[in-house]
Amino acid sequence: MGYGLLAGAIAAEILATTSMKYSEGFTKLWPSLVTGVGYLVAFVLLAQALKTLQVGTAYAIWSGAGTAAVAVLGFLFLGESLNAAKIAGILLIIAGVAVLNLGGAH
Repeated sequence: MGYGLLAGAIAAEILATTSMKYSEGFTKLWPSLVTGVGYLVAFVLLAQALKTLQVGTAYAIWSGAGTAAVAVLGFLFLGESLNAAKIAGILLIIAGVAVLNLGGAH
């Protein structure tokens, strides 16, 4: 159950961060509202997930997965550049999260 809540928190954080880009500095109403609600949902779900998951592991997964996903979405949909260094960084984030998830955080 904890990992399901964590997945929801990650999805909400990705939605909120992407919406923030479209809010144009919080000058557009709907993207700004989606940003605020998305982060609220993300933190509520993360807090619930922390009832059963270790904070270090959960936070690493939440922030790492969100960071990697937003970087990929930026490339795919927002016209952001992707080069070898960015790809390496994303792969290192994924590797770090995998190591923590396999027991490195205990």
